[in-house]
Amino acid sequence: MDEVIIIGGGLAGTEAALQIAKRKIKVKLYEMKPVKFSEAHSNENLAEVVCSNSFKSNLLTNACGLLKEELRILGSELIPIADKVSVPAGQALAVDREKFAEEVTKLVEENEYIEVIREEIKEIPKDKIVVIATGPLTSEDLSKEIIKLTGNEGLFFYDAAAPIIEKDSINMDIAFFGNRYEQEREKEEDYYIWLKRIENQEASYINLPMNKEEYETFVNELVNAEVVTLHDFEKREIFEGCMPVEIMAKRGVDTLRYGPLKPVGFTDRRTGRRPYALVQLRQDNQEGNLYNIVGFQTNLKYGEQKRVFSMIPGMENASFVKYGVMHRNTYINSTVLLDNTYKLKSNSNIYFAGQITGVEGYVESISSGFMVGVNVANRMLGIEEIEMPIETVIGALANYVSTENNKFQPMNANFGILPQLEEKIKDKKLKYSKLAEISLEKIKKIKM
Repeated sequence: MDEVIIIGGGLAGTEAALQIAKRKIKVKLYEMKPVKFSEAHSNENLAEVVCSNSFKSNLLTNACGLLKEELRILGSELIPIADKVSVPAGQALAVDREKFAEEVTKLVEENEYIEVIREEIKEIPKDKIVVIATGPLTSEDLSKEIIKLTGNEGLFFYDAAAPIIEKDSINMDIAFFGNRYEQEREKEEDYYIWLKRIENQEASYINLPMNKEEYETFVNELVNAEVVTLHDFEKREIFEGCMPVEIMAKRGVDTLRYGPLKPVGFTDRRTGRRPYALVQLRQDNQEGNLYNIVGFQTNLKYGEQKRVFSMIPGMENASFVKYGVMHRNTYINSTVLLDNTYKLKSNSNIYFAGQITGVEGYVESISSGFMVGVNVANRMLGIEEIEMPIETVIGALANYVSTENNKFQPMNANFGILPQLEEKIKDKKLKYSKLAEISLEKIKKIKM
């Protein structure tokens, strides 16, 4: 096999192509634009930045900022372009999206080892090493091919997810562990016995009780918060099968109390009585350091989620590792299908990269494309493939999408997916600085 086929000219596909070409291996990069556009794309250039123009924070105490620095050190091709065409955005890296796409397209098209073919691929080549980097809006025909390739695991059509927060940012003076009906008391003396019993209990849920005033204030802010505007095709698909928490709240002030915030079966340990409403948090990873907010699928803007959800008693200092999202997103069940180099376990000639793997975000997509590009090239050159250390964000993302998890959902870069420190550090910035220090030490030892 003397060349590599890459399907998809987005952020992951172009980074992979450039990494392979850098090592003097031929690439055929297929991009269906401008022959055919997805519902969300409009620019004929490669590496189109569709939604926000922000590549998020540059700070090393932010996981995405650390990931960008890892990629700079390792030799990413796209991150330096983003730096070059950046626009003022405080501590964040934001780009002129038109110039970014133009610069990437120019770099790819002028590369002597890359042939860009503008046509839709409907079948996956059987006799080549193939990288599938078709993003969250994979075409219908190719989606069918991927379903055939992946067997019963098929494709997910990701429509909604609730926010995820770090466990150690929850105020446990207010919150308590417990499952519905286990704690609800019948007699006053039972309550104190229950309090003693649950002090060190690790039940299925963390519960956040609310009184009437807290609940009504929260609902009022929730229904008046700013939301993200969805594409028309997303509105049709999403709202048929899922109800955002803010839409549910607009049906009446007590709607949530009889739905996801139902307090039945619980006792508020602060009062000894059933709470007026109750928010539940459910464990989201095996390590038990991440929890999602049950029933809080939402289309609120990220800043509004932080503001409004932090009004929930016990979440006033919540650290969000992932905000709730609602949009059309096609992705595979990577935790079963892929290894930690993004290679298909059942067919070693097939790699996946980008958001179709379950990494979510611009920089995260670039990181997966980088890993795939380097390892495909290494394989073609007879060099051992690289598994990135899980103490790095690039390695932790690859580990996250390749570790079996029946609660799997797409994930952004965050410190919660890295191995946690043995020492308990309450100061969040200090904790993240230490994790960043460990990561960069590991990155600098990697020989590319």
